[in-house]
Amino acid sequence: MASSSGFVREFLKSGHSPTLFAAFLYFSFSCCIWVLNGAMAPFISETFNLNPAEKGLMLSVPIVAGALMRFPLGLLSQYIGRKKATLVEMGLIAVAMMFGFFFVKSFNDLLAMGVLLGIAGASFGVALSLGSGSFPARHKGLAMGLVGAGNVGTAVSVLIAPPLAQAFGWVAVYGIAAVAISIPMIVMVIYAQEPPDIDKHASFKEHIACLFEKDGWAFSLIYAVTFGGFIGLATFLPTYYYDQFGVSKVQAGQLTMLAAFMGAALRVFGGWISDRLGGINTLTVVLATIALTLVACGFAGQSLTATTLLIILCFAALGAGNGAVFQLVPLRWPMSTAVAGSMIGEIGALGGGLVPSTMGVAKQYGGSYMWGFFFFAALSLLMLVMLRSMQLRWTRTWAEKGGRARSA
Repeated sequence: MASSSGFVREFLKSGHSPTLFAAFLYFSFSCCIWVLNGAMAPFISETFNLNPAEKGLMLSVPIVAGALMRFPLGLLSQYIGRKKATLVEMGLIAVAMMFGFFFVKSFNDLLAMGVLLGIAGASFGVALSLGSGSFPARHKGLAMGLVGAGNVGTAVSVLIAPPLAQAFGWVAVYGIAAVAISIPMIVMVIYAQEPPDIDKHASFKEHIACLFEKDGWAFSLIYAVTFGGFIGLATFLPTYYYDQFGVSKVQAGQLTMLAAFMGAALRVFGGWISDRLGGINTLTVVLATIALTLVACGFAGQSLTATTLLIILCFAALGAGNGAVFQLVPLRWPMSTAVAGSMIGEIGALGGGLVPSTMGVAKQYGGSYMWGFFFFAALSLLMLVMLRSMQLRWTRTWAEKGGRARSA
């Protein structure tokens, strides 16, 4: 116990803890708002009488929009500072929520609202870079894992949005979100400070170098499975539970919350264990687990209990994988982590946009969601093969064996 408490004290003293907390809160609220349409999908689908393909499109738009906005926000943060960039973004989120409250009257309006929800999804790279920027390399995996655990906002969203939608109407939830975003804004203004880890004199070309490297795309594709799978499934699961098993709208959100919470919590573990065993080793186990659980989910479509247990295990692996990826990113790009993280997060979230649309198409044209599960299991296995083929070069150039940080 003493050793554990000593490690916690050492970790907290090694960086700026108030900024870490502010970044976590900012990312949590952003994730909560980003998946609002997914959390309220059974209510929205009933209002507009959507078919499976339309549901998939409606759920994919916020994910894709958020992905496309990540890199520009990360680049902006390199020039105006990460703290200022978060405040600009949260202000825009509040405006977007007011649009939803006053102007969403049709399916086309709903798709436009999905684009605006993407503003919240842009937060990822900046949040992680801000929260971990003052921590040394040996603790960056844990710091990024703690900020990344703001994914718990997806669990909060699917837990509280359905009861609010049932009580006040789903459009009213947008208005509530517009007010709620003021909380992380106030915390950010009071407690956060700009970390000193970015080279202010680095050129634009140096900042975006990861866009032109194999490693950048390798991490992006792996993250498309881990984070893309997390956000895509978290957005789609309320619809899946409601359609596949006939549970109530609120129960669908509660079941999704169990999985999303597990994924968010295990992100911290993924960062922590990757600091010790290496991100490459952790990702090897993660990708194999994702593939196996998704195949099993495809075959378990008639059992609510088996599906829920398998989904929770899958989300545990997805969360740990997210932490593992971002233990490796600052080791590979130590002076441009914000932009590298935003680019990798952008491609990863684009992968998430495939999940609801692919599942909807599988159901409408293949007659079963099973084929969607099988498709993403195959992608996970492909990423595992790619990881193992590249790990030897990584451990010879910028990482220790297994993907640990090199000693100073």
